[in-house]
Amino acid sequence: MPAMLSIYINGSKVLEYEKNQREPGKQRRFLDGMDLDMDDGIELNGEMIDSPDKMQRANYVSMSLLYGIENKNEGMVSATCGYLVNRLPGLKQIRATEDGDEITLDLIFDEIN
Repeated sequence: MPAMLSIYINGSKVLEYEKNQREPGKQRRFLDGMDLDMDDGIELNGEMIDSPDKMQRANYVSMSLLYGIENKNEGMVSATCGYLVNRLPGLKQIRATEDGDEITLDLIFDEIN
C-alpha cells in the first residue's frame, strides 16, 4: 500500500494524497520557490509572522490546501500537498474543523490513515 496523506474536514475524509506523486527535480524547484515566497513573511490567524518556522509554514500551507479543496482548484491542492509531504515526510493526516468562520487545524504525525 502506498504512503498516503489523508485530509479530514469536520470528521469526514475528503482527500487522500499519495506521497510519491511528483517528479523530484521539478517538485523541489517549485517547493523551494514556495519557501522563498514565505521567507518574506506570512499571515497566520490574523497575525503577521516575519520569519515563519517549519510548523507555521505547514499550517499556512494547510490553510491554502483547504482553500484549494473548497474551490476545487486541483493545481493548488497538488502543490500544497506536495509541499507538506516533502517538508514534513512524517505527516499522516490533516484534520480541519470548521465552526462558522473559525477553522482549527491539527497536523497528525502518529496515527495510521
